[in-house]
Parts: sequence; structure tokens; C-alpha cells
Amino acid sequence: MDYDYDILIAGGGPTGVTLAILLANRGVNVIVVEKEPDIYPLPRAAHIDHECMRILQEAGVADEVIATSRRAARYDFLSAKGEVLLRFDGSDQIGAGGWPAANMIHQPTVEAALRNVLDRFANATLKRSWELKSFVDDGKGVTALITAPDGEQKVRARYLVGADGARSPVREATKIAFDDLNFDEPWLVVDMLVDDYSRLPSENLQICDPERPTTCVLMGEGRHRWEFMIKPGETAEQVCDDAFIEELLAPWDVKGAVRLERKAVYTFRARIAEQWRKGRVLLAGDAAHQTPPFAGQGMCSGLRDSVNLAWKLAAVVKENAPDSLLDSYQPEREPNLRATIQMAIMMGRMVCTTSRWSAFWRDTKFRLARALGKLPAGPPGYPHLSSGIILSGAVAAGNYFPQFLANDQKLDDVLGNSSLVLARGGVGNPALAPFQAAIDHWLAKHNAEAVLLRPDHYIFGTGNAAELEAAWHQHTTT
Repeated sequence: MDYDYDILIAGGGPTGVTLAILLANRGVNVIVVEKEPDIYPLPRAAHIDHECMRILQEAGVADEVIATSRRAARYDFLSAKGEVLLRFDGSDQIGAGGWPAANMIHQPTVEAALRNVLDRFANATLKRSWELKSFVDDGKGVTALITAPDGEQKVRARYLVGADGARSPVREATKIAFDDLNFDEPWLVVDMLVDDYSRLPSENLQICDPERPTTCVLMGEGRHRWEFMIKPGETAEQVCDDAFIEELLAPWDVKGAVRLERKAVYTFRARIAEQWRKGRVLLAGDAAHQTPPFAGQGMCSGLRDSVNLAWKLAAVVKENAPDSLLDSYQPEREPNLRATIQMAIMMGRMVCTTSRWSAFWRDTKFRLARALGKLPAGPPGYPHLSSGIILSGAVAAGNYFPQFLANDQKLDDVLGNSSLVLARGGVGNPALAPFQAAIDHWLAKHNAEAVLLRPDHYIFGTGNAAELEAAWHQHTTT
């Protein structure tokens, strides 16, 4: 059967374009259709963690992104009186992904870098001002009807990925419902251009003030963000008035140090699509899930979707892997995503307390826990893979494999983007020599002869190298 493309991606945001790059890198023929003519020019997402910087490394933009990002050493939750309730340290330290743990970014800059890379591929196309209007999945492929500047277009692809945002037309057309996790809070987001950094906080802050819960965080590219919870009875028009915003910022004493770039009202929601795959249609990013921003995982979750989905789609399209391989996508990603959202909700409910009495008890409990040394130094880790394409029962199966650093090199730049066995004493690749001591130490720690890494940096399993290869082949070809 003839196809115009292997994969059609609806949505040219970070998730869709990153997925397209990872697919194109694997030889997949891909088209991205984006209804807007240009990148949205104002900031939205503010944070990328070390694991997602590793994904951007594979996409070829990490160095460019890190050069324009900023880092804070701490993430503090403060009471109305400025007392530290909870402190997460080490946000600027190198994480397991081989990059700083938390990186505050300027989303338009990240998107521009991704699109520039995508444009270099002969087997990838980004069509701006192309809007997906309808599609038909006939079981063997998807035929999409698209409105384009030069008239109506038809595109036939093996698979369609809806990475088209929270209001996803792809999700709506497939009649996939949301599981609502009951978090629905309207906030005013205020982005500022910075003229004088010395007058701004150098750490990320959550102000747990029942009078007006507030967020204050760094951004990339000479910017800073404040977010203010909207009180009952306040309207979007009222809180977006420049005089109202000036009043909100007055306690921060930043007049003359910052200039208003953007103001917008958002309703922070927590929702997960009940199905991420329906036939030959898949969902990714905000089309599949929405998370409150308190853990900084909105854009990160979409990037994690892209790296999980990319190697599986490529295996099906290019390596004749069974279509059923794609059924592992949601079972692998959803537990991590639910934990991410629950963490964000926990943080959000801690911040969003507006009852003075409840805030008093919250502050008292945190003060006592802090005195007893019972508070965590950082957010708990998200769960590893517990099902899907892993070797059940093997030590460390489903865990995230760290990216070792050596002599200004990063391990992934040597490993590439395929599944790979790492064994004690080396696997015949001289480029691995600088990393072999760290690899051997990891294997010894887990009492393993070898480890087989999936293309998305998760561990398939540990054990005998030949047996791992055979088990991987069985899991990905049958």
C-alpha cells in the first residue's frame, strides 16, 4: 500500500517536533503539520529537567538550550512571613541524565532550535499554516484531510500522532475521554523582561500566603516570571489590568528592574486521557495529559512521550517489529505521568491553601517536621518502568540508566540511539574507554555481567550478554 509518509504528526510544538527529529534520525519518513504560521513568540513552559535535557541532546539542541537557560540552586516554599517551610536543594547540580537537574528556559528559543534541526533532514517536513481537519483510520493507515494555504491537501501515513495540545482535535475526533484528577485553579501568569537581576530573587519560590498564593521563578533569556492565584470573584479582565499587576508586584520592589512582556490567565488542570492509542492514532504531550506547573513537568512530560514513542514507531516502520509494540507506550508512560501529576497536585495544594486556619496548621506541621529533620531535600523520584518492554525479574530492569561524563564527553554521544549491551571490561568499542570504569562500577554494584539499554535510556535488563540480546529480540519482534 502506498503512503506519503510513515508518520504524520499533528502539532508543531516541542513534543511534536522533538518526536519528528528522533524519528527522522532513525530513517523514518515524517511530516509535521502545524496550523500556526510561526512559533508562538512569548514564553510558556519555564523548566526542563536533566532527563529531558538528555532527550534534547539526542535531538541535537541541548548545547544551544543550555547556553540560554538559567539555574537556581534552590526551590523554596515560604510561609506568608517568609519562613522556609520546605527547601529543595541542588537544582543546579548534575543529575542522572548528565545535565543540570533544573534548567529554566525560554520556550520560543527551544522551539526555534528544534525547528532548525528538523529543517536539516531530507526525510522530515514541517508544514506551517497546515491544519488537520479530519482523518480516517482504515486499519492499514490514516488518510488525513488538511487545509493548507494553497488549498485542501490529502496525506496518507502509516500512523498519526496527535501532539496538538490540550484542546487536541485529534483526541476529540477519536472520542477519547479524560480522567479528571480534580485540580482546577485559575492563576494569572506575568512574564517580565529583566533589566536589573540584582533586585530579583536568585532562587525559585513558592509563596504559601493564604491571602494570595504566589509563584516567583527564573526564566531563560533575561526573563523572570510571577504567577498569582486568582481569588473568587476576580475576573480575568480585572487581574490583567496593568495597574492591578503593578499592585501585585509592589511588595517585590522590582519597579524599574523589570518590564512587562506577557500577562495571561491560565486554569491549571490535572487530566489524563483514558487512551493514548486508538488503532493507528496515538496521543502525546498535552493532547494526552495536562499537569499543574508546580513541579515544572508539563513540557518535560511531552518530551518523555516523544522519546518513548520514537524508537517504537521506528522499530515498527523500519525493522518490521509487530504493531503490538506500540501497545506498551501508555502502560510504560502513564504510571510515571500519574506520579508526576500527583507530585504537582501535592505542591499545588500546599501552595493554594487560602484558609488562614489551614495555613496555620500547615505551617506548624512543616515547622515541626523541619526541626525534626523529617523533610526531604528534594522531590521524590518518579517511578521506573514496571511493565512493558523490560525483562521482568532482572535486577534493575525498568530503571533509568545514568549518563556518565568523562573528559568533557557524554556517554550518549558514543552510544547512539539504538539498544545496546554494555558489559564488564568493554564491548569492543574504543570510544567507550573513558566511561568503562564507571560502567564497570555500575555493573559491579548491581552484581551484573552486562546490561542491555533501551534506546530511551531505560534498562531492559541485566544478566548474561547473549541471553539479554536473545530476550530483547523476543520482546521486540513477537
